[in-house]
Amino acid sequence: MPAPIAVIDFETTGMTPAQGARATEVAIVLLEGAQVVDRYASLMYTGVPIPPFIEQLTGISNALLESAPPAAEVMRAAARFVGNAPMVAHNAAFDSKFWQAELGRIGLDAPQPFACTVLLSRRVYPDAPSHKLGNLVAHLGLPRAARAHRALADAEMTAALLARLQADLAQRYQALWPVHAQLMQLQRCKPQAMARHLQAALL
Repeated sequence: MPAPIAVIDFETTGMTPAQGARATEVAIVLLEGAQVVDRYASLMYTGVPIPPFIEQLTGISNALLESAPPAAEVMRAAARFVGNAPMVAHNAAFDSKFWQAELGRIGLDAPQPFACTVLLSRRVYPDAPSHKLGNLVAHLGLPRAARAHRALADAEMTAALLARLQADLAQRYQALWPVHAQLMQLQRCKPQAMARHLQAALL
């Protein structure tokens, strides 16, 4: 059985911690191969107000967060849940920054490497009409979450996308199930060199 991979999604008050944005919700889906083996999800209170357009997008309101557990408590639980598992996110450049920033606020390291299903999908499915999560899920016929832009729903869809990516890579190149380290290599290769790189990485 392949080693566990932690698929993460954050909802936040803005685009980047560098501009003062904070997380409002985190969800993590633990995958072993194509199998979901565990989940963690929680709202989190930081005291940073949610802009109206984000409240409309996510449905997470300032009033809802008033009864949420403190961010420090949630992030300690999330770190324990992830353990040493490597991580995956859809648009990992976004989620990895919040993972590092929120853990850094409570003095915890965030050493896990992040693979990105946006980068991978651009290489594996170059003909997809869009590489946004919901559009990819529809294009590939994967199960859709009841509501997008909530952390657990998006983490579930990203986990399903990751498992499909891995299965398609293994089948297309008659290879073993690609592990996280190989995904990290594949997401950095040039699209025109994808076939050659996959064969070298996976066979």
